[in-house]
Amino acid sequence: MTIANPAILVVEDEPLLRLMAVAIVQDAGFEALAATTADEALAILEARADDVRLVFTDIHMPGSMDGLRLAHAVRDRWPPVELIVTSGRWHIGANDLPDRGRFIAKPYDVHMLSQIFQEMAGADD
Repeated sequence: MTIANPAILVVEDEPLLRLMAVAIVQDAGFEALAATTADEALAILEARADDVRLVFTDIHMPGSMDGLRLAHAVRDRWPPVELIVTSGRWHIGANDLPDRGRFIAKPYDVHMLSQIFQEMAGADD
């Protein structure tokens, strides 16, 4: 199935980092959706799961769950959605990530992150 306008959901509680990530998503050619907590992200996914290709989430955030738990919840409920977990405080090993999940440490390189978005969420060929 080809998604006409695939979206990337950015989950980041820090306003400036969220705005920067949204800009990177848009510059990479995707629709950007944004949430400040895991609960907001889950609500967006419930409404937009058909066009969200990737969730890009910070680990440390307020609310009922952190970004790593969110990533596992997304993998369980929406298996096709790709996952990128980021943090400036912790390094997460592959064993802690959900299947096909990827960890990127902050601060991240804008060009590299844009390329990763394209690789993981790019249009179906």
